[in-house]
Amino acid sequence: MAAKSQPNAPRTKNPTDISNGSTAPQGQWGRAWEVDWFSLASVIFLLLFAPFIVYYFIMACDQYGCSLTAPIVDLATGHVGLSDIWARTPPVTKEAAQLYVLWITFQVLLYISLPDFCHKFLPGYVGGVQEGAVTPAGVVNKYEINGLQAWLITHLLWFVNSHFLFWFSPTIIFDNWIPLLWCANILGYTVSTFAMIKGYFFPTKAEDCKFTGNFFYNYMMGIEFNPRIGEWFDFKLFFNGRPGIVAWTLINLSFAAKQQELYGQVTNSMVLVNVLQAIYVLDFFWNETWYLKTIDICHDHFGWYLGWGDCVWLPYLYTLQGLYLVYHPVQLSTPHAVGVLLLGLLGYYIFRMTNHQKDLFRRTDGRCLIWGRKPKVIECAYTSADGRKHHSKLLVSGFWGLARHFNYTGDLMGSLAYCLACGGGHLLPYFYIIYMAILLIHRCLRDEHRCALKYGRDWERYIAAVPYRLLPGIF
Repeated sequence: MAAKSQPNAPRTKNPTDISNGSTAPQGQWGRAWEVDWFSLASVIFLLLFAPFIVYYFIMACDQYGCSLTAPIVDLATGHVGLSDIWARTPPVTKEAAQLYVLWITFQVLLYISLPDFCHKFLPGYVGGVQEGAVTPAGVVNKYEINGLQAWLITHLLWFVNSHFLFWFSPTIIFDNWIPLLWCANILGYTVSTFAMIKGYFFPTKAEDCKFTGNFFYNYMMGIEFNPRIGEWFDFKLFFNGRPGIVAWTLINLSFAAKQQELYGQVTNSMVLVNVLQAIYVLDFFWNETWYLKTIDICHDHFGWYLGWGDCVWLPYLYTLQGLYLVYHPVQLSTPHAVGVLLLGLLGYYIFRMTNHQKDLFRRTDGRCLIWGRKPKVIECAYTSADGRKHHSKLLVSGFWGLARHFNYTGDLMGSLAYCLACGGGHLLPYFYIIYMAILLIHRCLRDEHRCALKYGRDWERYIAAVPYRLLPGIF
């Protein structure tokens, strides 16, 4: 589904391509070269408060039964002080540190040491060595696509341990959840700081670096486009795709095991959350090669936004539904459960088929059928930085004729399903749909700004043909 992303990056004003024959401004790829006051304020806000937001959510569940208002009320009325809340917060432990080091080491080994074999026996799956997009330095990086394999091996070992070996409890993640948070923060800040130092002193490709002159912006949004160690360890692909997303489904399984331990059953709401989010995760790994063409890989640099975000923001805030259901087990009525399941599956279908239509259109250069008909297109022309003129086509058939980002509409439907599975007792599990709505609307605007500068008047024709962004007839 939507490329999983972290705290919303600040908006930038620099284009990523050239608009119909105009001269390329410096910095026409990736993120901004210049930092305006709004971008800088956004960066400082996120650097200061994003870690606190994660801590607040997890602390609220641990100490206040997932109530988001109770800690504020307690502090405002003087019933507790910040020192009291902090004193009740579990510190990092030796067990958690060992567990986290083992986890990261295992995922690194799966990433760099075990060539993909899934593509050899799974029809339709594209894995193994694949090429990414051309970078501004003219480099075409190669990637070992083996995320599905890593996910399968990891979960196979988890189930073997849970049913046969019993080396550790299946609740081990929940039982160490806050101590593991400190370990994840340490790794997130360490890798982000290392990436910045590397960008300054020993970049993989100096031509693929960007310096804005602003320390905070460089630290958050990154300097290097594709920092690597050796030929195969790519920071961006590893931290975007592992370890956070591989852990996502394990975290949910641990929450389900804890619910079973505490209440003697796993509720249908917990099952729904596990199943629907597992579909999301498996879709990501099945289409990992396609992910090489997304904004995350093709435009974002590697800094705190991705480094810390993938280590902390993603695994801790994308799993809030499962965490909430440990503290508040919800058994849905059959109609409610069926409705949530259908909403989630419909959202996934829309998301997947929308992306499939675009992929089919691109692979065949429009020589295909969309919904049984020859696709309608908007012919476009643009000029790249080297002065070469290019031609392109924008699809206006199928789902892409309903809205310009209808894949995001499907993504939001799936996100809402996760939240609705938790009932209506608390606001906390609905953070995800609120966050995803903000994130994806921002992505719409960011992508359309890039396309308007790239295609110029042709983009205006496209907007006239497809006037809505997400919701036909509404937005």
